[in-house]
Amino acid sequence: MTTPRSPKKTTSTPIFAATTAALPAVMLSSLALAQPATAIPAVQTQRIPATLAAAMQAQASVVAANVIPASAVAATIPAAMQPMAPAVPATYTIVRGDTISGIAARYGLNTNTVLQLNKLSANTIIYPGQQIKLSGSGTAAPTPAPAAPSPAPSPSSSSSATYTVKPGDTLGGIAARNGVALSDVFSWNGLNGRSIIYPGQKLKVGPGTNAPVPAAPAPAPAPAAPAVANTGSYTIKSGDTLGGIASRLRVSLSSLLSANKLSMSTIIYPGQKLAIPGAPAAPSPVTTPLVPSTFLGYTYPPAVVSSANANKALLNASPVPSTTQMKGIVADTARRMGVDPSLALAFAFQESGFNQRAVSPANAIGTMQVIPSSGEWASQLVGRKLNLLDPYDNVTAGVAIIRALVNTSKDVNTAIAGYYQGQYSVSKYGMYDDTKAYVAAILAHKKNFS
Repeated sequence: MTTPRSPKKTTSTPIFAATTAALPAVMLSSLALAQPATAIPAVQTQRIPATLAAAMQAQASVVAANVIPASAVAATIPAAMQPMAPAVPATYTIVRGDTISGIAARYGLNTNTVLQLNKLSANTIIYPGQQIKLSGSGTAAPTPAPAAPSPAPSPSSSSSATYTVKPGDTLGGIAARNGVALSDVFSWNGLNGRSIIYPGQKLKVGPGTNAPVPAAPAPAPAPAAPAVANTGSYTIKSGDTLGGIASRLRVSLSSLLSANKLSMSTIIYPGQKLAIPGAPAAPSPVTTPLVPSTFLGYTYPPAVVSSANANKALLNASPVPSTTQMKGIVADTARRMGVDPSLALAFAFQESGFNQRAVSPANAIGTMQVIPSSGEWASQLVGRKLNLLDPYDNVTAGVAIIRALVNTSKDVNTAIAGYYQGQYSVSKYGMYDDTKAYVAAILAHKKNFS
C-alpha cells in the first residue's frame, strides 16, 4: 500500500483508449486531433451523411414556413373587427343592480353629464323601474352651466336671485351652479351645514343688492307683514325657512324659535303653524301634524311624535318606489338573506301595505315599520349602518329582524309575535289578545303570498 507507483507512462495509452471507446465519432475525432501524432494515428473527420443533412434541411424549411413575418402582423385591430358602440337611447329604465356610473360607462357617456341631465347628485337613491334621460334635450343642458359660474355676474341678482330646489339637489351643488360661495348661501337663507332642504323650497342665490331697479317695488310686501303678525300665527308654506319667516314678519329669529320651542336644526314642514311673538294674546297655535300622537288608544311621548313627523316630512319630499316595486324589493331581499319570501311579504303587507312613506306615531318607519332602536339592532345583525329612510335598507332591517326572531324563537308563531310585541315581552307575559290577532293576520297573508 505504501509502495510508490512506477513513473512509467506505458499504461496511459490503453487507459485513454478505454475511456474514449464509448464516445461518438465526432468527439473522438476532436480528441484525436489533440494528441501527438506519434501517440494515436491521425483520424480523418467524418462527413455528415447525405440523408441526415437532407433531413436537417427539410426540418429547417418547415420551421421557417410556420413563422409569420413581423411585417405581416397588424399593429391595430381592423375597423371591421372592432366592437360597435351601443346606440345611446333617449331614456333608460333602471334595473336591479344599476348605478349611474355603470349606465354612463355602458353607453360611453360622462357620469356627471348623466347626473346633471337628470338633476341628480352622486348620493341620490335610484330604484328599479325609475326612468332617467341619457340623451335628447339634456345634451344642451351642460353648456349653459359654465356660463352661470362666471365671476360675479351682475345679471345673477336679477334673473337668478332665487333658486327652486329640485330632487337630488345639495346646497354645495346649488352654490357651485350659481357661482356663489356656500357660506353666502348659508348666510342669505339662514341655513347651516346641518340644514335639510327639500324639493320646491326657494333659496336665495344672490345678495339681492346689486340690482337697484327692482328695489323700488320692495316696500310693497311690507303691509303684509303686520297683517300676518296680528293674527298671532303663521302657516308654513312650501319653500319657507325659519329665518325667512322671521324676516318677513319683522321679528327676531331667536324670539320666533323661543316662542315655538324650536332650534335651528328643527325640521319644519308645509302646513305646520307657528306662533308669532309680539302679537296680541292668542290661543296656542293649532298644528296639523303629519303623524298623529295617538294610535289604538295609546298616546306617544311628544319627542317620539316629533321625530315621526320629521321622518314623515322627509319621506313625503323624497322619491320612493311604488308598491309593486317595493313588493319585488321585499321578495328579493328575503331570498338573498335566507328568509321565506312569503313570510317577509306578509309582514310588509300587514305593516304598511308596501308603502315606504308610512310612519307611525311610535316612529316606526317605512315599508317594514322599523323603529330607530330596532334599526340599530338590525345594523348590528348585518354589520353595517342602515338608513331606515332608504327603501332597500328599510327592507334589509325588517328581514334581518325576522331572520333573528325565527332563529331564536321556539316556533314561527312566537317569532311573529316578537316582531309585534317584542321578544322579551312575549317570553315574559305571553301573547296579548291583539298580538294573537296580529299573528293570525300574518299567517293568513303568508298563505296568500305562498
